[in-house]
Amino acid sequence: MRQQYVFAAYIRNPETNPCPEAIEERRMKIYCELFYNNVEGFIANSFPVLRQIIPDKQWYAMIRDYFANHLSHAPLFPEMPREFVKYLEHERTMQPDDPPFILELAHYEWVELALSILDEHVEEEIIIPDSDFLDAIPVISPLAWPLNYHFPVHKISSDFQPCVPGAMQTHLIVYRDADFEVHFMEINSVTARLLQLISTNDHKSARILLQQIAVELNHVHPDIVIHGGMEVLDELRKRHVILGIYS
Repeated sequence: MRQQYVFAAYIRNPETNPCPEAIEERRMKIYCELFYNNVEGFIANSFPVLRQIIPDKQWYAMIRDYFANHLSHAPLFPEMPREFVKYLEHERTMQPDDPPFILELAHYEWVELALSILDEHVEEEIIIPDSDFLDAIPVISPLAWPLNYHFPVHKISSDFQPCVPGAMQTHLIVYRDADFEVHFMEINSVTARLLQLISTNDHKSARILLQQIAVELNHVHPDIVIHGGMEVLDELRKRHVILGIYS
């Protein structure tokens, strides 16, 4: 067991840990390169935009730090991107040359992978898909995640890298369709609030939720909010973000 710990410690960080005595150093270096390259390549493929905008030297240093110091709690490869996001969020000390949106962009890119492999059962037997849900309880898909960011992460590229957060929060929905394709949709703050209410609601109708939003907005014509909200819900139902109503 001790030999295994020594072996693993050297692979993770050969600069600070001794080479196992029973193994030739030349062979251990081959192991080190194989393991590191495997992890680096997997992370790069999981976060293509982040990899594209971060210079090589900075990228390799960050992955080396992650590989050497992060203690993963999941042994499966599909969980590695989530572990990398945890590393960025809780362990990495922001460097002067880190983009300020690094964590939000990484989270945004991770979501696509997470939803593509999510094993979530939709209880279709308790949902009526084609029905008027103004006076019924709307159901949001477990395969649809509302997201809020300070940076417009869906627009970031090698040509667009904002230095400061946007004046308004960026609201997105990421969802998976029946063909297992993952899509992103930008929404406004009112739609984001409506989805937030729906996701925590089990007894209020769409009408009541929209009336609540009209009160929060201090809108002088609640019927306008209700009408606009129903148009939004109809569009979201077409995209399978809203599944229907409880039967």
